Formats: sequence, C-alpha cells, structure tokens
Amino acid sequence: MKSLRFQIRGTVQGVGFRPWVYRIAHEMELKGFVRNTSHGVCVEIEGPKTKVDNFAYLLKTRPPAHCNFTQFQETDIALHGYHEFEILDSQGDDQHDALVLPDLATCPECFKEIFDKNNRRYLYPFTNCIHCGPRYSIIEALPYDRVNTSMKNFTMCDKCKNEYSDPLNRRFHAQPNACPDCGPQVALWDSQGNMVASALETLPAAARLIKQGAIIAVKSLGGFHLMADALNDDAIALLRQRKARPDKPMAVMMTSLRMAAHYCHLTHWDAKTLQSAQAPIVLVEKRDKGLKVSLQVSFDNPYIGCMLPSMPLHHILMRMVNGPVVATSGNLSEEPICIDNDEALKRLNGIADFFLVHDRPIVRHVDDSIIQIICEEPCILRRARGYAPLPIEINKNCDGILATGGHLKNTIALGLGTSVVISQHIGDLNTKDSCVAFEKTIDSLKSLYNAPVTKIVCDSHPDYASSRYARKFGPDTLEVQHHHAHVASCMAERGITKEVLGICWDGTGHGEDGTIWGGEFLISDGIYSHRIAHLDLFPLPGSEQAIKEPRRSALGLLYGLCDGNWQEFEDLPAVKAFRSHELFVIGQMIKQKINIPMTSSMGRLFDGVASLIGICHRSSYEGQAAMALEFLVSDNFTPNPYPYKIVPSGHQKNAWAIKWDSIVSGIIKDIRSACDPAYISTRFHHTLIEIILDMSRLSKENQIVLTGGCFQNKWLIEEAVKRLKQDGFTPYWQSQVPPNDGGISLGQMFVAARRQENVSGNTRKD
Repeated sequence: MKSLRFQIRGTVQGVGFRPWVYRIAHEMELKGFVRNTSHGVCVEIEGPKTKVDNFAYLLKTRPPAHCNFTQFQETDIALHGYHEFEILDSQGDDQHDALVLPDLATCPECFKEIFDKNNRRYLYPFTNCIHCGPRYSIIEALPYDRVNTSMKNFTMCDKCKNEYSDPLNRRFHAQPNACPDCGPQVALWDSQGNMVASALETLPAAARLIKQGAIIAVKSLGGFHLMADALNDDAIALLRQRKARPDKPMAVMMTSLRMAAHYCHLTHWDAKTLQSAQAPIVLVEKRDKGLKVSLQVSFDNPYIGCMLPSMPLHHILMRMVNGPVVATSGNLSEEPICIDNDEALKRLNGIADFFLVHDRPIVRHVDDSIIQIICEEPCILRRARGYAPLPIEINKNCDGILATGGHLKNTIALGLGTSVVISQHIGDLNTKDSCVAFEKTIDSLKSLYNAPVTKIVCDSHPDYASSRYARKFGPDTLEVQHHHAHVASCMAERGITKEVLGICWDGTGHGEDGTIWGGEFLISDGIYSHRIAHLDLFPLPGSEQAIKEPRRSALGLLYGLCDGNWQEFEDLPAVKAFRSHELFVIGQMIKQKINIPMTSSMGRLFDGVASLIGICHRSSYEGQAAMALEFLVSDNFTPNPYPYKIVPSGHQKNAWAIKWDSIVSGIIKDIRSACDPAYISTRFHHTLIEIILDMSRLSKENQIVLTGGCFQNKWLIEEAVKRLKQDGFTPYWQSQVPPNDGGISLGQMFVAARRQENVSGNTRKD
C-alpha cells in the first residue's frame, strides 16, 4: 500500500480538474480526497502501490483541457485509512496564489444545447459548464467558489443544483451554472432606459433592429460592445461619427467559421485561433473577390479584425441576424469599456440607439484580445479576454513586486512566487476615467490574490500616470528605462537570461539622455542594458502634436536637409500639407528650439516617410501612418535598399548612429521620379532589414530580440526573422505578450526580479 499527497498550483480551479481526479480515482478504486485551496488544489490518494503510481502518472501527464500546472509537488505520506474518495469543501487561508482562469468561449456541448429545442437551456443566453463561460470577469475572491463570484445572488433551481453536485456531470461545481428558471436574464432598453422587450423577445427584437440599421450596445462577457450591421455603410458611418472614431478599423463578428471564410482569406492558423477557447479578434486578410463587408469597416486596410461569438448570447443573436456585425468596444475613443448597465446608459447615450442588457454583474472590465499570425504562430497584440490573467512563468522570484507598465496600451503585472500575473488590457492613460480604471485594476488584483506589495517598478518617464502612481510608493520604487523593459519583456517570455542584442523600435520612450528614444539597439542581459546604437536624432516639431500629425515628422526630417529653406521641397506632398505661414512658424520653432525635442524614434521615421510620399499627413489613431506604409509593401518589387551610413554617434560615447539623411534623400529622388508609392515603401522596408542585419553583425551577439510597436509590422518582423536565420543568428520575437507597450509591465517585472536575485544591494542606475 502507498499514500501520496499532491499540492498543485496553476490553472486548476474552474477547469473540471477535481471531477476529473474524482473519476480517475474511482475507476482505479483508490481512496482519499481532492479539494480547492487558496493556493490551488490538494489531492491525497492511497491504495495499492501500482495503482497509486499509475494515478500519479495520469495526474502529471493527462490533465483536462485548459489545465496548466506551474507547480507540482508530490510527497509520500503515512496511510490514513480513507474509506472512499471524496471531493471536499474548499479550504482557504490568508494567502491566495491559486491562478484564475480567463473567460472562455462557449464549448461545443453547450453550443448544441442552446440550439436544441428539446433541451431546457434552448436559446438561453447564459448557458455554460465547467469547460466554458465567465471566470475572470465574475470572480470577486479566491478560492473560486460561487459565493465568491457575481453569481452569488442567483440561487440555483433543483435541476441546476443536481448538476452542480454530481461529480460525473460536466457542470459539477461550474460556478456560473444557471438555466432560464434560476439564472440571469436579458432585456432590451431604448436610449432612455425604457423596456422595449424582455425574456424570449429580447434577442429577436435586437436582431431586427440591427438589420434595420440601428446601433445596439450589447452587454457581453467583460463589457459592452457596440454592434451594427457590417454590410450597412450608413449605420457604420453613423457609429464612427458618434464614437469619434473616424478611421481606426473596427472588428467584425461572424456567425460561424464558414461565414468568416466567405468574407476573409483564412489560413490554417487563422481558423484554429478563431475557433479556440479564447475566441480572440484575429487580423485576417480580406478576400479580393466574393462577399465583402462595408468599406467603412476598415477602409483601405487589407485586414479585417474578425471574431466569432464568445458567449451564448452572441451565438443566438448572430444566428438571428444571419450576417456579419461590427462589434467594437462600448466606449468613446480612449475611454475604458463600460461594464455596468446604468453606466452604459449614461456614457453611451448618444452613441447607441438601444441597449441589450442583462443582470449578471461584471466584476472587472475585459476587452477582446487581438491576435495576428506572425511567423506561423499566434502573436498577441492586445492581451485581454481569454488570456488574462494567465501568468507568465519567469523562473525568478518576483513575489510581492508590482509593475505599473507604460502610458499607452497599459497593463499592470503582479508577482506571485515565480509567476507573473499580467492584467487585462487597460488602455491609454490619457483620461481621468482611464487612470481610475488603472488603479481599480491594481486594487482588484492585489485583493484577489491577497498579495501585499513589497516593491514597485515603473517606467523611467517623469510624467507617465503609471510612474506617478508608482512613485507614491516610496523611495524603493525602481525605474526601468522604457526600451530596456521592452527587450526584457521578450527575454522573460522566451526564457532568455544570457546577453542579447535588443532591437527596440517604437514611437516614443523617455531616453536616458533626455531625448525621445525609439530606434534603439541595446545590449542587455535582462538585469541592465547599454545602448550601442540608435537612429540618428532629428527634431520633432510640436512634440506630442507630431504624433497626431506625421507631416510634422516629415518636416523634422527635411529640416536636416534644407536648414528650413522649405522652397527646396515645396513640390513634396508633406510640404504642400502646410500653409506658408505654418512652414515659417515651424522653421522658427526648430531654429530657436522651442517645443522641439530631438528624437531617435523609428516610429516617427515611419510617420515622416508616410507623409513624404503623401499617404498620411494626419493620424486619428496611433500607428495609422506606419500601417498605411506597411500595407503598400509589395512582393512585385525587389528594389535595392536606400543608401545609409553607420557612424560613431555624435550624442553618445562608444555608440553608433544610423544616418537617415541619405535614406530620405533617396525617397525624395524617387518621389520626383514619379515612382510608385508602393515601390518606395517596399524599398524603405528593405532598407530597414539591411540595417537590422548590419547592426546584428556589428554587435557580435548571436541572440537577437526584436521588440517594440514597430514590430507589429507583419512584413518587417517576418522578413527580419527570415534574414537573421539565414545569416546564422537566433532571432526572438514576442508571442504571449504584445511587442507594443502592453508588454512593458512584464519587462519591468523581469528586470526587478533579476536584479533582486543577481545584484542585491547594487545601486547602479538602469
């Protein structure tokens, strides 16, 4: 006879792990128990040695879907003399480090039930089981029991209780378990909050209104969506006007994968990701021929943000609409997504014509995740529903550390042992509401895990809202330079601890020398970094105003060639985009260095080139100009790169500068030769690849990390990875966390953990 105890941590609660253990133990005729704890799951098993060993093997190697172990501790214990195998009540204590599962899309079994006329859950919008449904968006505390969720006020009927209590039922301890008799209900309101329809009439009425051109605010899993007919130009144009979102692409929800394939070209990876339990938005190519959604959805963008229904409410509504529907976040541009019915009625009034609401409270906002397939693997561009708050394991002690992330696309990270729990996407911290959501998310994660914060780490920028929050913590606040955090984020995700060349290209980040960085080459071991090269500096007229006006970046580049004599370039689209008096004022500003920061930003170089060739002078959303430039790249051209020089930096000792002046001169020459803008863009992109290769060779490093917002450019990163591999380098890029500022918090955490482990007491600056 043998007896073992297993202490298991990871995503083991809310995934059907305990009933699976129960079934295996009963099949093997073993005795003992399984129960949830504040740390994960505890199992005690006893019986014949051979059977116990077989049980241990199955436990380690064949857990249920969605189950993931971060710690598996097996201990021999004395025989207890159990008479049966039981599932015991949960056991809690003051320390909570069990991991919370994200919200999961409707599973195939539940999908069948909601469209089975003979099933008691027929057309019920809140059908779920242990394999699917809300988790993170409804949990209030650990352990994950119904009393600790927003379902606590819905008392289960006898039929649901029987399912919930039966270890052999797939709804055993499914905490959101409910049915039409005892669970949440939907209703349709007009813009004043008056009831328009309820119960079974709600979704058919909403579907009719969408087909008639109305804009509906729909309460989903983690917040409200704004929905409109994706084939109706007028409806989408009106939605754009009301939402103050004139250009940024909008996501489209399709009824099924078959419908998505009618409108989009789907690769194997696209289809697999769309149908995954995470059900993210996937950036997929539009079809050139056949059915097309409204041009208003994404204009000239060759991609559509495509998504499939992620909850029964969506499945039912979409089947009734029977066509593609725009499903964009329920907010004004740059505001947090609405999660409360009354809040939505107030904040979305004037945007939505009607409100499809329900009475299941959402505990925390969770946006849709966004994925793009890069190098034949899903890469997260926005990490939220379906992925947050799954941890990243860094194998370094980070317990008690809080990382506050960046300013744009903010996420925060909390250290639990050697795991980093990264919050859902919070967004840009430009508004009061966004900052409130940021602080609420921090408080929510700390409370959920009952995790005292002993150290806090932030971006070194003096004015970021996230950094100001961190500095309130005290003198122990650790500041990490923005681009070092980017590189460290990729290193943490990929498990790299040896020195790398980090190529970090983005729009902006506070540099150690007071300039705006963004075209950086850093040698880093994850603990510290030093800059070995950068894009040569150029002036940024109007500072932050230049982010919204790529034409200003273009003038900053041209000034270096003409010293403010704009007449030399009055034939160029970027110069034509200004009035003469504006050109004079900007010239004087640059000469007198008034509100003219210097920058090495690759993102601003992209902006400047886009304006030079006349495709984007003003941006209404971040990255608009760079995306327009990317989408012009064509395999029909195989041009030679523009000439450039790598010279000793005039701004930093022992560093190189990549001179851009001959690149811009070459672009101007091609513009004046009436070259196709697609040719110029392709040539520019090929030039960047050569710069990456040249600097990789100069660095004498084999491991090359590609990170930063510019590496959301699919062509750029795939071509860079291919060419680096051909040259014998080992390239790394990001997949589980975004390469943009959504991954900054992980990088900050990694730096803090590595310094804590390796250089305790060292006061060296980053």
